[in-house]
Amino acid sequence: MKPASHSNRFIFPTNSIVALLCVMENGASAHAALVGVEGMVGLSPYMGFETSACHAVVQSAGYAFKLPTRVLMNEFEKTPVVTRLLLRYTQSLITQMMQTAGCNRLHSIEQQLCRCLLSCLDRLPGNDLAITHELISKMIGVRREGITEAAGKLQRLGMISCSRGHVTVLDRHALEHLACECYSVIKREMERLLPTSSGTND
Repeated sequence: MKPASHSNRFIFPTNSIVALLCVMENGASAHAALVGVEGMVGLSPYMGFETSACHAVVQSAGYAFKLPTRVLMNEFEKTPVVTRLLLRYTQSLITQMMQTAGCNRLHSIEQQLCRCLLSCLDRLPGNDLAITHELISKMIGVRREGITEAAGKLQRLGMISCSRGHVTVLDRHALEHLACECYSVIKREMERLLPTSSGTND
């Protein structure tokens, strides 16, 4: 995973995905949120802070726009429509973080894996995800063996197909049915707050 530095600029993914992780002193990490074409990396400046407790890492490589912090901050302070949009996105991100925290604590690995895969699909074209079991395990905060077992179950059910470094979703509807309510809660809130940022596969 490559660090996504954003100390002096905002990053707007176009066809890439950035994961926001909570990293512990011993190196263990847990997934807090995903950022794709619907959002941006670097909320701290307009929230009044210089740094963030989250670590931003590139989960799915691709392209992104970069904007100097001073440029967006100038628009944030002077343009009401920009202010409202950024605050609405912040609210959707907070919802995602809160729901993810509850999901990681209360739901099974299979349900969390379904949520993770569906959330990635919403941010990328097609049904093929360049993602490893190791990366998913870091996002969810469980052992890689647990992800391998859960992915094997989904594969036997015909929902996904796994190859080295790739997961292809074969039956999205079945995946949505198996996923916990957290996926739909996050998606509905994002669509409510950011109605123009519907998933790429919708």
